[in-house]
Amino acid sequence: MESYCLEEIMEMVQEEDVEFIRLQFTDLLGNLKNIAVTADQLARVFTNPFPVEGEVLEGKRRKLYLIPDSKTFAILPWRPQTGKVARFLCDIVDENGKPWERSSREILKKTEKKMKQAGYTFVIKPECEFFLFHTDENGLPTNLTHERAGYLDVSPVDLGENARRDMVLGLKDMGLPIESSHHEASAGQHEIDIESAGALEAADRIMTMRMAVRAIAKRHGLHATFMPKPKMDVDGSAMHIQMELWKDGKNVLEDESIRDVFLNGIANRTAEIAVFTNPTVNSYKRVLGIPEMIKQPVVPVTNWNAWKDRAAVEILTPDGTANPYIVLALCMEAGVLGIQEAAEKKTVHFPKNLGDAIHRLKGGNFVKTVLGENVVKIYQALKEKEWDTYERQVTSWEMEEYLHRM
Repeated sequence: MESYCLEEIMEMVQEEDVEFIRLQFTDLLGNLKNIAVTADQLARVFTNPFPVEGEVLEGKRRKLYLIPDSKTFAILPWRPQTGKVARFLCDIVDENGKPWERSSREILKKTEKKMKQAGYTFVIKPECEFFLFHTDENGLPTNLTHERAGYLDVSPVDLGENARRDMVLGLKDMGLPIESSHHEASAGQHEIDIESAGALEAADRIMTMRMAVRAIAKRHGLHATFMPKPKMDVDGSAMHIQMELWKDGKNVLEDESIRDVFLNGIANRTAEIAVFTNPTVNSYKRVLGIPEMIKQPVVPVTNWNAWKDRAAVEILTPDGTANPYIVLALCMEAGVLGIQEAAEKKTVHFPKNLGDAIHRLKGGNFVKTVLGENVVKIYQALKEKEWDTYERQVTSWEMEEYLHRM
């Protein structure tokens, strides 16, 4: 990713007629947030961290501050071509100017630094799946699609082809290199694969891709959703993560013995980190719908991939509702810990639902060592509230199954 100095950015802003700058950041749950400023405030936000109310990040009132990352500057191609809108992804600091330890972007930066100190460099390639659905007469999302396309189908069967094309072009305009895109297995389901990058840049690209896909879908009168299982009888959508691990100029995963213990390190902790890789009630509807996860007692979290002579492993469990910064930090730490421990594979049963995943988190210590106890405490409380709310719901299935005969 190209880095710009303030003078270069100000020159681009003037030449491109940019009127608004979005200062974007990611909350703990993986939601993209932003504050918009006018272009004449650009010098100010670079010289003085921009204040943001901490309540949106941790649920209590305090002042935090945003520092734009110049490498993430991009003009949003779907916004007006006069009075354009640009964005930065931002780091978060506290009132003393120190990196805020509960920022998920900061958590990944710390992990990446720790890995480099140990001599390791990760190369990450995300594969992001999503559905395109119609909206109703009020512009609200539905889970309806008129198409019947399947895996790798083309137009005119693939009715979302034009929207997906515009998404790829928009992402390329923002500087994201896209490796490929195609229709997925279920009607209305699509995949966009982003080229490999370092861990932080890969997570930034995932957040950018989600924003762009949803915005461009709306311009086509469609709703894009990364919800893992939006309908009962469809294949779920995932966020597969391919990983390479380099040390001393060599991809160490080419060594089968290293690859095995690396995978064991992740697999042995897949239940404890599930509440982060699969963070919603709906996430477990997708997991239970995957046949191989039902046939085997141990969740198959990895694939061997030697495409283009690349030795890589693929983490299959994460979905598009996860915070990519935290997912990558946990998987990286777990894999390298597996190498350091020469880990043997354990029998680990994947959680059946979000409540089970919360319980598995409570029973382990690994996540706390990576994210910190305060982050885990806050995240766990949010997920317990979500699970409690869900359990008290009376669903349409219950009404259909019981109301008429009981």
